[in-house]
Amino acid sequence: MDANPDNEPAGSPWMDAIDVHHHIIPDFYSAAVRDMGGVAVLSGVDRPSWSVASSLAMMDRQGIRAAVVNLWPGVPMLERSRSRAFARRLNEYLAEFVADGAGRFGAFAVLPFPHLDDCVEEFVYAIDVLGLDGLGLLTNYDGIYVGDRRLDPLLAEAERRRTPIFIHPGVPPSVGQPTFGLPLSLYEFPFESVRLAAQLLYNGTLERFPDLPMILPHGGGGISYYADRLTYGSIINGELAARLPDDPIAVLRRLYFDVAMCGGRHSLASLRLFANVERILVGSDYPFMPERFGASNGAGVARLAQFDPPEWAAVNRANAERLFPRFRPTESFPSTER
Repeated sequence: MDANPDNEPAGSPWMDAIDVHHHIIPDFYSAAVRDMGGVAVLSGVDRPSWSVASSLAMMDRQGIRAAVVNLWPGVPMLERSRSRAFARRLNEYLAEFVADGAGRFGAFAVLPFPHLDDCVEEFVYAIDVLGLDGLGLLTNYDGIYVGDRRLDPLLAEAERRRTPIFIHPGVPPSVGQPTFGLPLSLYEFPFESVRLAAQLLYNGTLERFPDLPMILPHGGGGISYYADRLTYGSIINGELAARLPDDPIAVLRRLYFDVAMCGGRHSLASLRLFANVERILVGSDYPFMPERFGASNGAGVARLAQFDPPEWAAVNRANAERLFPRFRPTESFPSTER
């Protein structure tokens, strides 16, 4: 029987990798979110410590040459002027963070939801003016999921620029649901990604925007397991046949998936069977998942996924290089390859 990868020692599991799932938690951000009535860490989740130095040290030890960072959960739900101002402050901070990072960092922009016109304007500024690398979204904003037609103008702008969208699970909008005394991220986050996948599929989002890269973390949550079931809508209700693409599995396989928290043999087997290799990316989920876990998770992927050498190189860096031009090889690019 395979050992649980969580029990393996820390080490350098990756090969000159690009980490697309890397959180940063600046002190000013956490304090500002609290002052605005939001939370930077979910209830029941240990608050991690973070610094630029700790990110770089982890990256060097684990063979990660670059990371695309995100500020989770982004901008709290605020009235319009405060939301716009805070989003602009955060995106300008991210641009400075990247500029100061000596080529080691990129960043996903944040947006001032629920103000959709402002979201489009801030997206254009963040990408075209500040030069950020992608867009970081939650699965839902007060019940508005990313596949909602109201977000089509934003998705159209992102597709026109081929801007990758990283869609991290958020807290579902349900009220009064029992939590069993457990943190919602433990089990609801994978379901959130499935909810979003169902909406994207039946709303035709992935067909309307076929050239828009969408990254779902944690191996897509439960998508690889639920993919077949999601295609059964027309069997359950014949009226859904008109909303289902001709090849729904192929449409879902257009999504990108990072391997954060997917180094165990059961989750990885499902992801490996479902996802195209060119759509799999490295993700550490640092620092919400501590460095030791990230090392053992990466070691599990390396041992269990059975990638051949070209596939392994693609997962570590080539797939991300296609999405993020900043990280395409140059002679001066820092390398951690051993």
